[in-house]
Amino acid sequence: MSFRKIMKCVVPALTLLLVLLSVTGCTTNPYTNRSQFLLIPESQEVQMGNRAYAQALNDPKVVISKNQAEVEPVQRVAERIIAAAKQSKYAKRAESFQWEVTVIKADGTKNAWALPGGKIAFYTGIFPEAKDENGLAAIMGHEVVHALARHGAERVSQHTAADLGMRIAGAAFNMKPLTQTLAMQALGIGVLLPFSRDHESEADYIGLLLAADAGYDPREAVLLWKRMAESSKSSPPEFLSTHPAHETRIENLQKWMPEAMTRYERAEKAPASTLPSIE
Repeated sequence: MSFRKIMKCVVPALTLLLVLLSVTGCTTNPYTNRSQFLLIPESQEVQMGNRAYAQALNDPKVVISKNQAEVEPVQRVAERIIAAAKQSKYAKRAESFQWEVTVIKADGTKNAWALPGGKIAFYTGIFPEAKDENGLAAIMGHEVVHALARHGAERVSQHTAADLGMRIAGAAFNMKPLTQTLAMQALGIGVLLPFSRDHESEADYIGLLLAADAGYDPREAVLLWKRMAESSKSSPPEFLSTHPAHETRIENLQKWMPEAMTRYERAEKAPASTLPSIE
């Protein structure tokens, strides 16, 4: 049987498998009501996050910033975002996390992340995009939601299910190893990536609300992503990216803005100090 014929059978079957697993998931996202399929326990996920955090900081190439002008704004935003998380629909999980915040001195790296268990890292290279503490909050809200919503565990579960399905299909169709590899690559484009984009959109939405609850102007999220779009003109097409296209993301943020503004108007307003410039 040719690879094309095999894929015509395998991809629809595995797509159905992942959809069924999602529909019959173990839990439901409290904000979006999306079903989530989770194979690994939360305790294991937190352990994985702690190990990844330790490995990242112990890398000899990593320089942890001691400059208070860089560290303090990130810590201020984190305190308010974490406090808002502890009052959110993720309150129990947020309370259980052992939160830590690190600023990594890497002016050429535009990155930030939050791991299961509450380990947060911001790279100084993201400061020009964030511009001020409102921008930091937009980024941090997004990243923190990935951890609170257990998106990492869900991705591991999806990959595990897909791998299992591919092994079963490989045995059933007597596929050669190369054919199985090509099938998995096609599966990644056709099945798994849309789930990742769901995670990104979910983090955008809930993160926007979280930042607003923390007292940060949610309108800055739109301006942030417009700056991101300008600085990343060479972005890959949306169908080959785990992140939504900038235009899609901005449209969604604008759609959710009335709800976020209602929360912001109720919240105690946070300071929005301008971030230090980097050389």
